[in-house]
Amino acid sequence: SQSEQQILSSQLECVQSIKDGVLEEAKCSESDRVRLFPLQGSGAETQTQSSLKLLQVETEALYNKGDSEDLYVTNILYEREVPTREVTGGEVAELVWKLCLAHSASYETADLFMTLVFELRHLSLDALRALWKRSSFKCRDNWQPLIDALPSCATEACVVLMKDLIASGEVEEDKVEYFFWSFAFIPSPTSGMIESLAPLLKSPRASQSCFLGVTALVHRFCSAHSSCDGVPAVQSVMGTLQTFLGGNCTVQDSEHLSKMQLVLKAIGNAGLAAAGLAPALSSCAALKSHPVEIRLAAVHAFRRIPCSARVSGALPEVTD
Repeated sequence: SQSEQQILSSQLECVQSIKDGVLEEAKCSESDRVRLFPLQGSGAETQTQSSLKLLQVETEALYNKGDSEDLYVTNILYEREVPTREVTGGEVAELVWKLCLAHSASYETADLFMTLVFELRHLSLDALRALWKRSSFKCRDNWQPLIDALPSCATEACVVLMKDLIASGEVEEDKVEYFFWSFAFIPSPTSGMIESLAPLLKSPRASQSCFLGVTALVHRFCSAHSSCDGVPAVQSVMGTLQTFLGGNCTVQDSEHLSKMQLVLKAIGNAGLAAAGLAPALSSCAALKSHPVEIRLAAVHAFRRIPCSARVSGALPEVTD
């Protein structure tokens, strides 16, 4: 039963006829009643009748192989057409200016920014350095388009330029962190990228994001290259970590404890490249005189090291 205070009431009934899995006919009847003043019974009502009927079924069109000449199989990652002409630093600098003048929340700005990212990938290191000298200015709201675009560039030249900017202190600290975290997402790292970043680990100001970003890059590189532990750039990074590690992860104070935990986490991050450090990690985990945080971090550092590198007794029980 309907409430006397109900203003709108509707009803829809449909009858469908299906044959061989195909809908042949559908007839529907719909009524809508509106009561503006329910107590007085006044209002309006509409009745709608609709009918759909299948008239014919067309035979399936034959596939024309000639239509597939321009088609190719690819993944669903975003693609952009590669420019047929050579991209110049002057054109990219002009693009940065256009970004500064465009409205920040517009389709034009988004398209210009994507164009900037893709055109940066075609510039050499010298061209990028020259571009930085011309286009390192800030737009309104302190926005630097070039700084935001570099992490998405993902070429060796862009990584080397980012390293130069980090080492020279030309970018703000939050952007430095942004640079380091972006290294973990570079799809095809090169030994040149690792070689350029390795010295940053030796800096007294090296942050957690520096250690983890660089070792994540090493892990991705080693996942794509067999025997990566023989690559000089990888050896440089792992040699620096081994120096911090020492023989058995001995720590003197709380500050050194935090640094050692970070080094062990970075070694675990490096994965395959850390296979040679398995004996040292075993010693770190085995000594009961070490703080339990260090021993546990040493065990966790084995997480990406292949089983073949885990020598007998390399994973002792962490007990007191």
